[in-house]
Formats: sequence, structure tokens, C-alpha cells
Amino acid sequence: MASRSQPTLIRVIDLETTGNSPPAHGVCEVGWQDVAQGPDGRWELYGDGGNILVNPGRQIPPITMAIHHIRNEDVEDARWWHDVARPVLDPWPRRVALAAHRASFEEQFCTPSLTHGADWICTWKCALRLWPDSPSFSNQVLRYWRNPEGMIHERGLPVHRAFPDAYVTAHHLRDQLNEASVAQLIQWSKEPGLLPRVRYGPDRGKEWREIEEESLVGFLTDRDPDIRYTAETEMARRRGGGHIGRMTPQDLLL
Repeated sequence: MASRSQPTLIRVIDLETTGNSPPAHGVCEVGWQDVAQGPDGRWELYGDGGNILVNPGRQIPPITMAIHHIRNEDVEDARWWHDVARPVLDPWPRRVALAAHRASFEEQFCTPSLTHGADWICTWKCALRLWPDSPSFSNQVLRYWRNPEGMIHERGLPVHRAFPDAYVTAHHLRDQLNEASVAQLIQWSKEPGLLPRVRYGPDRGKEWREIEEESLVGFLTDRDPDIRYTAETEMARRRGGGHIGRMTPQDLLL
């Protein structure tokens, strides 16, 4: 059992990069904020978090610079990703998981060899399950729709920088951990996203249980894995073999 000096800890990670597809693109900043379980079993933000600029080993395109405002001259003397990554991704006390909003992006750069095979929690996928009424599920929409308790507005700015984004995500993660178990969040994160509403077409904006079966069948071959998975899950529910939609308290314990 972890002592108070060695709490159970999950580290939220956010990356700023030169683009979306390694190895063609590289990391130019990493930020983190820890969330820890206290002696009362409740999860809270832990420590101050931080950020490190990283030399991506290539030029930052202007279109990407315009998003995070990290310039080539800001990172030309910074350390390389392979020198920075391991101590950031595997902190002491040893963490039980890593987390990110839309974690599949971070996982491309934070490979198992750098994370010692850590499990990931995707706060986007978990938000789809726990807060289906949100008008959108981006990190920032959730921030202003939910208004998480204790968030210091200025620490979450500027948007699209690694520490502020990790800080915002950590508040979502804290509240998710206080609604569902670590194991449940990890399991949801391993599956495609379970979308609460139809994304496009004549049924756009409807809950999946509201659409006609003919329309539902059309989504079973969609190119988007989240849409396919959601359609398959709703079809299974209609056939008596699955669940979709808002989770009841009993569902959250499964």
C-alpha cells in the first residue's frame, strides 16, 4: 500500500509537436501534471507539474508554429526527446498510468520503450462515457462546460502549450477518477470512442438509440472506427447483447 509520501499517481501528458505523424514529425515541448489518490481514496491534483522544451531535430512549419507559437530559435539549444522522455514519462513515485486528452496522439510519440509499457487513460474517450451531455468533447469545451472545481483560470493559459493543456486535462481526469475506477478508465481507453450522438448525415445530433435501423446499418461500415464501434454497440443493444448511452451508477461499477 502506497504511503502518503508515495501516493498512487497518474501523470497527465501533453505534447506540442512539429506535426501529427512521427517519425516525420518530432516533439518540441512536453508538459505534465500529476493526479494522485489521497488517503481518503479521493483523487486530486498533485504537485506543480511542469514543461520542458525539446529540440525536434527538424524545422517547425509555420502553420504549426501558428498554433503553439514555439519558434525554431526557442528549441535550437534544447535537449533531444530521447533524453527528456523517460524521466518525464516514468516519474517517481512510480505512476500507475499515463493520461492525455485524445491519448492516441501522445502515444505515437510516447512509445512503449519510453514509457516502460505504461497503460494510458484517454480523457476524451472517458468523457464520451461519463459526460455525454457535453456540447462537444474537446479539452477546452469540457473546461468551460464543466467549470471544474479548483481550476485556476490563468494556469490553463495559453491554450496549445504543453503545461496549460496538461493542467486542464488533469482536472477532467481527477473528476473521472472520482466517478469510475482506474481499471474502468483504462478499459474504455483501449476501446474505440463510444459516441453519444450521430456526427453527420440526416440524423446528425440525434442519440444513436433514436435513429432508424436502416440508418444504423449504414454506419456499420463507416471508415471512422469510433462511428463503426458505436453503431456496432447500438446494434448489439437492440439485439439484447450490449449497452450504449448514459451509464447508470451500476454500469460504472462493471
